[in-house]
Amino acid sequence: MNAAALALSDANQRPYSAIDPTSKLLHRRKQMKLEPKWLARCAALAMTAAVAQGTMPTGAQAQAYPNQDIRLICAFPPGSGADVLVRYFADKLRPIANRTVIVENKSGAGGNIAMEYVARARPDGHTIFVHAATAVAANQHLFKKPPVDAAKAFQIAASINRQPFMLVVDAKGPYKTVAELTEAMRKKGDKATYASAAPTGTIMGEIYKDVTGIKAVEVNYKTAPDSLNEMLGGKIDYGMHDPVFSLAQQREGRLRILAVSTATRLQANPDMPTMTESGVPMDLTGWWAAMLPAGTPKPIVDKVNQWFTEMVKSEETKTFLNGFGGDPFINTPDAAQALFLKAIKDWGDYVRLAKIVPQG
Repeated sequence: MNAAALALSDANQRPYSAIDPTSKLLHRRKQMKLEPKWLARCAALAMTAAVAQGTMPTGAQAQAYPNQDIRLICAFPPGSGADVLVRYFADKLRPIANRTVIVENKSGAGGNIAMEYVARARPDGHTIFVHAATAVAANQHLFKKPPVDAAKAFQIAASINRQPFMLVVDAKGPYKTVAELTEAMRKKGDKATYASAAPTGTIMGEIYKDVTGIKAVEVNYKTAPDSLNEMLGGKIDYGMHDPVFSLAQQREGRLRILAVSTATRLQANPDMPTMTESGVPMDLTGWWAAMLPAGTPKPIVDKVNQWFTEMVKSEETKTFLNGFGGDPFINTPDAAQALFLKAIKDWGDYVRLAKIVPQG
């Protein structure tokens, strides 16, 4: 018997027959005054049990949401570019949701650890995966046995931004254009090296090699900052990195951005040439999203979409996203889910085009 049923049973089995006749009327009046309190208590217990067991009707779930701390899951370690973005939205979400919002870093396996963690979470809206949806799509093809079937495991609640990856070199080095870098890497043959720290960087690097015929060897790092010392020390010739890291290092005078991966220039970085302009055709546009476990009730999905749309529309967030190389990107849950499913298919084509052998 659960707590709610026990409370109801207790309320209905109050001792009455043992009361002497002269006290029955008084007892009955007292009982009538107590019953509303008992009923309220029973209702509260039943509501709590339903939430915990996931049996509350969808409409009631949406009305009660959020009823506990919200966790934003980041797939990379503290201090990474991904972590900076996730923590920004956690800070902005707290006053909107009127709840404690906690960032949990579930790093490792190219994002697969975080992906599996969220996919197995209770679909009640309290666990939100803030990550590049395109990276999730890529992992379906970069690994022989991805931990989950992303198309079935996730519901995109809201898209956040779209951004390029960037080809970067040592700012003190001789390379000013993609053409100059390509010429030098051809001469180095298989002694050329490049750094990556995310699936998009791997794809970008392999497409660059496939188009130009260079033989550079990929060196994969846990995070982009981990590659910095070896790039500046000359052990790594170039990198294919996220815009948060790349722009920050260019501002500090350490790295130079030669080109971006999108087919056309974005508003965030209109002065930066694309790889296509530089003679290496590609259209790799990464986009970030707030993702929920599949099966999350639609009213909760819509609520999360409302929250993130409100944040992304603000001038402050636009400035933040532009500062990290991205443009705001707003969609409905249905439109974003359709883009996600298309991305899963597209990244299969990219992996085959780049002749990448899946890991594991």
